[in-house]
Amino acid sequence: MPNTATRYARAALTTTSATLYTVPAATTALVTEIILSNTTAIDITATITLSGVALFTAAPVPANGILTLGLKQVVSTTEIIAGFASAAGLNVFISGVNVT
Repeated sequence: MPNTATRYARAALTTTSATLYTVPAATTALVTEIILSNTTAIDITATITLSGVALFTAAPVPANGILTLGLKQVVSTTEIIAGFASAAGLNVFISGVNVT
């Protein structure tokens, strides 16, 4: 089983839940880091879900600040990583390892 370092998402979050990554067939994803970057002068909250379950809900990201979460969470074949923000101006970066 090869392990491949993978960038799952690099996107601007919207104010409605959107799919950031769908795990491919015959693959298991190991999410290892989520970074949220607020590019505005106001505090913004973010919600990220793994397989339909909230990893965090309305987590605050300070104005012009970042929130970094180091973790090890398994997401299985065809499951989804999704997220949204309370306002425009929040970028998300999600990385990890795909095991096939």
